[in-house]
Amino acid sequence: MKKFVMAALGGTVAGALLTTQVAGPLIAQEASKSTTVYEQLDLFGDIFERIRAQYVEEVDSEKLIQAAINGMLTSLDPHSSYMAPDDFADMQVQTRGEFGGLGIEVTQEEGYIKVVSPMDGTPADKAGLKAGDFITAVNGDSTMGLNLDEAVDMMRGPVGSEIILTIVREGTQDPFDVSLIRDTIKVTAVKGRVVGKTVVLRISTFNDQTTPGLQAELKKGVEELGGMDNVEGFVIDLRNNPGGLLTEAINVSDSFLEKGEIVSTRGRNPKDGERFNATPGDLAGGKPVVVLINGGSASASEIVTGALQDHHRAIVVGTKSFGKGSVQTVVPLRGQGAMRLTTARYYTPSGRSIQALGVMPDIVVNQPKPADPAAAPTEEQNAQGGRTEADLKGILSNDSMTDDEKKQLEEERAKVEEAAKLRDEDYQLAYAVDIIHGLSTVNLSQQP
Repeated sequence: MKKFVMAALGGTVAGALLTTQVAGPLIAQEASKSTTVYEQLDLFGDIFERIRAQYVEEVDSEKLIQAAINGMLTSLDPHSSYMAPDDFADMQVQTRGEFGGLGIEVTQEEGYIKVVSPMDGTPADKAGLKAGDFITAVNGDSTMGLNLDEAVDMMRGPVGSEIILTIVREGTQDPFDVSLIRDTIKVTAVKGRVVGKTVVLRISTFNDQTTPGLQAELKKGVEELGGMDNVEGFVIDLRNNPGGLLTEAINVSDSFLEKGEIVSTRGRNPKDGERFNATPGDLAGGKPVVVLINGGSASASEIVTGALQDHHRAIVVGTKSFGKGSVQTVVPLRGQGAMRLTTARYYTPSGRSIQALGVMPDIVVNQPKPADPAAAPTEEQNAQGGRTEADLKGILSNDSMTDDEKKQLEEERAKVEEAAKLRDEDYQLAYAVDIIHGLSTVNLSQQP
C-alpha cells in the first residue's frame, strides 16, 4: 500500500514540475489555436455573405446554413448528420413504428447510396431490393456526390406516388430500374411462427414496439405448442434487420440471458464509457437458441448477436453481418432540428469491436438462389414424386403397429415433410430449425 501511495505522489509531483516548466508555451499554443478557429469562423462568415450578395440566384439563408452544418457533420463519418425540423419529427415517428416512405434502410459507401436492408412487407421488400444493392439514381437523377440526407430526401414523397430507383447489384452485369409506390410504412417489429416444435421470432427492427412484441409473440408460440415442455427451442431471425434503438437491443439480449455483460460503449472520454448487464430471467427457459443473421443485419442486431454469441447462449447461423459498431446520439437543437452525432463505439462482452468487421456466424450458411422453374426436374425430385408401396392396391397391412402408433407416425411424417418444404422456401431458416431439433434430440438422449 505504501508503494502505491508513493508512486502516486511521485507522479503528482513530477506532473506539477512539468506543468510549471511548460505552462507558458502551452498557454501560448492554446491561444494560437483559438485565434485560428476564430479566423476560420470569420472566413465562413465572409463566404456566407459573399454567396448571399453575389450568387447568380437569390439563396435561402436558412437552407444555406443548414447545408453548411450538415456538411460539417457528414465529413466526420457516414452516420453523423444534421436533421432539419421535419426530418427530426420523421425520425421520432419512425422509432414509434409508423412512417411514410419506401421501407428501406440505407447508408453511404464509395460515394453511392447502399441498401443496408429492406424492411419486411414494405414497397422496397416487395420490389425485390436486397441488402448490398447500390442506388445510383433516383428518377433518373444520379446520387453520386450527394450526402446521405440529400439522397434520402430525393426518395421521399407523397404516399401513393411512384419512384424509380436505378440499382447496381453484385452478380448482375448491367444496372436496372425498379419502380416502387411510396406507402405508409407500419412496421411490425416482431412476428412469430411455429415450425415443428420450434418457435421462430422474426425481429425486423428495434423500436419502441420490439420488446413488448417479442414477449407477446414468444408467449403465443409457446402456448400454440401446448407449453414450454413441448418446445424444442427458439430461432431469432435478425436477417436484414438494420438496427434501431440501443435500449431495445439491450432489452432483447437481456430476455435470453440470466447474467453477464450485454454490451459496453466507449467514447472519446474514458469516463463516458458505459456497461450494460443482464438481469435474471430467461424467456426461453434455457431452451436452445439459434440466431440468424446476414449482410443486412446491422447495429442493434449485431449487439444482440454478439451478446448471445459471446455468452454461448445461442448458435449464430447465416452469413457475416453488416459491421456497424458505432453509437449515434441524437441531440435536439434550437429551431426544432437535431444533430445525429457518432459519440461512441460499442463492444461485445468479450471486448471485440465489430466496426467494419461485422459478426461472423458460428456456422456459415448461404441462402441458395431460387431454382429456375423452367429447369427440368432432377432424378431426386422425380423419385420424391413417384409412387410407393402404400399406393398399390391390395397391399399387405402393417401388423407391427397399433392405430395410435400409426397416427403418431403420420403426424411425425407430416412434420418432416413440412421441414422439407421449408428448406425449399428458406434454406437458412430450415437449417436453424434442424439445429434446434438436433440439440433437443441430443438433450433428450442424455436424460436419465
